[in-house]
Amino acid sequence: MKTDDRNINWVQEPRLGLAGRSYLLLFVQGLTTTLRHFFSRKKTVQSPEQRHEIPDPSIYRGVHRLNRDQQGRVKCVACFLCATACPANCIDIVAAESPWTDREKYPQSFTIDELRCIFCGMCEEACPVDAIELTSLYDLSGKSREEMVFDKEKLLSVYDQTKGGEEGSRSKVQGSRNSHLNL
Repeated sequence: MKTDDRNINWVQEPRLGLAGRSYLLLFVQGLTTTLRHFFSRKKTVQSPEQRHEIPDPSIYRGVHRLNRDQQGRVKCVACFLCATACPANCIDIVAAESPWTDREKYPQSFTIDELRCIFCGMCEEACPVDAIELTSLYDLSGKSREEMVFDKEKLLSVYDQTKGGEEGSRSKVQGSRNSHLNL
């Protein structure tokens, strides 16, 4: 790179005034935020007896589910895009030839390791047929690592529990005493 090249547009560093050179304005803004939180009303939830209410469940990313089509079959076409897009490599799919005429493949097995998952939503974004979704169910627990590996049947049972909408699934899960997903 030559300094006299005409294709290079050199930008001069802006000269900062007194307010830009001092951190006083940033300090006052941070202190204002701290004081605003200091005098706000605190809300404590006695979990697991009470459930924390999510303000907007549509933007929350919780437990995965595999969706079904109108015939009740798994919607996944085993294209492996979700497994490819997953940064945590927690999705494992084994494809098989589909017994149905409307698709070439279907997942013979579909597993998600929920302990490895970072709940980023990349699998949901990558899926071309909207077969995988993240629900707003957040209270996921298990007694062993094996319980936290969700296979195809378990992911479809999450769909069966939550297919009536997120509000319907909350009342089903809320009924359990220890407030964890009953799968």
